[in-house]
Amino acid sequence: MENESAHGSEYVDVVGMPWQPTPFPGVDMKLLYQAPDGKGFTALFRAEPGARLPLHRHTGVEQSFVIEGSLVDHEGTCTSGNFVWRHAGSVHEAHTPDGVLAIGIFEGPNEFLEPTETE
Repeated sequence: MENESAHGSEYVDVVGMPWQPTPFPGVDMKLLYQAPDGKGFTALFRAEPGARLPLHRHTGVEQSFVIEGSLVDHEGTCTSGNFVWRHAGSVHEAHTPDGVLAIGIFEGPNEFLEPTETE
């Protein structure tokens, strides 16, 4: 695989990077990495207490590490310091009762099955 950079590493100034709003109220993100094919990505997410991600399907494996707070779906709760991954094709909605700061790694974009506020 050819590296487009003259370096072997790409450092990201996450602290200096602005938070970007998402289509979901109370949920912001910082895009840390975008795969060359434009599908996979890694992002830091923060969500206010009560924020919700509507029903969606994972087009690839999703991995989440919760730094602070919790992320809840119909199968359980992922709390601070813990990790959850979801199979490609799985469907769920998620919410955070107390807010969350998490890193998400996605093999592909989510397919949202409910309209967002921007649609």
